[in-house]
Amino acid sequence: MPDQAAHIAVGGRRVASYVWQPRLPAALSPRPFVHPVRTLAGTEVTEIMPVDHPHHLGVGIAVADVGGANFWGGRTFVRSRGSVVLPNHGVQQHREWATRTSTALVHELRWTGPDGVDLLHERRRITALPVDDRAWALDFTFELTNITPVPLAFASPATNGRPGAGYGGFFWRARRGGGRIHVLGPERSGERHLHGRRTPWMALTGNHSAPWTLIFVTAGPQPGTDPWFVRSRDYAGVGSSLAWTRPLVVAPGAGIRRRIITVVADGRLRSRQIADIAGAVAAGSAESGQMS
Repeated sequence: MPDQAAHIAVGGRRVASYVWQPRLPAALSPRPFVHPVRTLAGTEVTEIMPVDHPHHLGVGIAVADVGGANFWGGRTFVRSRGSVVLPNHGVQQHREWATRTSTALVHELRWTGPDGVDLLHERRRITALPVDDRAWALDFTFELTNITPVPLAFASPATNGRPGAGYGGFFWRARRGGGRIHVLGPERSGERHLHGRRTPWMALTGNHSAPWTLIFVTAGPQPGTDPWFVRSRDYAGVGSSLAWTRPLVVAPGAGIRRRIITVVADGRLRSRQIADIAGAVAAGSAESGQMS
């Protein structure tokens, strides 16, 4: 059976595809993902299964350690052993659609461990929003509920002993191309200053033959809750970290909710332009509430 995908459009123009039922090797921690994502002018701004990290799958939710199960893919960091290959990969499986249109996708998923036991129920909403004549926004919300009878810990390589590697949560693998990637924040710029920081927004710009800008805005009742994980030198990627310094423990029946709105723009925008767009998006998200 081939991959099952739903296409996402803005103003009748296809801007992304959501692969909700992929065919992937177990070592990649199979999960739904958004790829390709394109600007309104057609520039592709995501990568999938790159040589350096084959388990990076465009845009999606990936966590390196949920109760000992790997939902990130690839190796697992083990204290005193380093990164090792373990048979601990989980899978995120589509269960049913609540909404499926060209501008809004809402569905239910189960996160299942390597032993076949369901750990989490997820309700995921992905919508496409127009911004202006050169930008649109991918609005990505996920709610995870612990469906086991015991507390469930969300961890990361950082909480397991590898400093700075606090990845796990929403993650966007950007297309690097041949140009330089710039990292911008509200007050400072550069990966060194923004990696591991809590800010209301984060931006990447690609200075290529077809330049682009991605603006990641945290939304919801407590924006800026999670530190950013950012890479711009060895590869281009941005994620929000659920467990940066300590595991996030969720009680049975309890859950977490996160929302990231990513503005996808043509051209390399300036800091002031980015800040203005991020502010407008945050204000709009506060009014919209969302998740139906």
